[in-house]
Amino acid sequence: MEPHQSHPSLESLEALARELAALPPSLGPVRLIGIDGHAGSGKSTFAGRLAGALGGAPVLRLDDVATHEEPFGWPGRLRSQVLEPLAAGRAAHWDPYDWVERRFGPPRVLEPAPVLLVEGVGAGRRALRPHLARLLWMETPREQSWGRGRARDGRELSDFWDGWERAELAHFSDDPSRPFADTLVRQSGTGYEWTSGASATSGTGASVTERDGLPQA
Repeated sequence: MEPHQSHPSLESLEALARELAALPPSLGPVRLIGIDGHAGSGKSTFAGRLAGALGGAPVLRLDDVATHEEPFGWPGRLRSQVLEPLAAGRAAHWDPYDWVERRFGPPRVLEPAPVLLVEGVGAGRRALRPHLARLLWMETPREQSWGRGRARDGRELSDFWDGWERAELAHFSDDPSRPFADTLVRQSGTGYEWTSGASATSGTGASVTERDGLPQA
């Protein structure tokens, strides 16, 4: 595919979805697709649209796995509650974190689907990479992402964001995801453009543009 070749939005997302669905399973019968990036980079919106193109693929949001006390201390819990059951072809039973009540909520069930999207900061960390069929990175600059997140959450969460930024910096300093990404996703006012292949992180390779006026997230 030639660089910067444009396609209608439905066509392009469906093409990416077909590509992901054709990958070999990476976690038991599941193709686990990681969507990583800085907080506020648009991961949730993109994951939702990609899940739709995949026919309603489930999305596991790492915001539901992290906690106030352990924003990045969740790999062991994710492994025992989600990764190990799915690897064995069984349904996963996991406890989502309630950020308002500051405690874990009622268990949820996650069946082993053909494709499962896991989105959130740290989706491409070293503890998850061996289980991923593909890692996508939202290519939005850190300061832009954080500014978007702060504007979204309002002044009442400014203290939370101060702490989060320090935690995210420390995390990516020790355990970066972007160098290991298979696909870089860029968002603009007109849609998404993504670049895949071995040369993705070097800024070369094939790209497809989706144009349909996306909401920011």
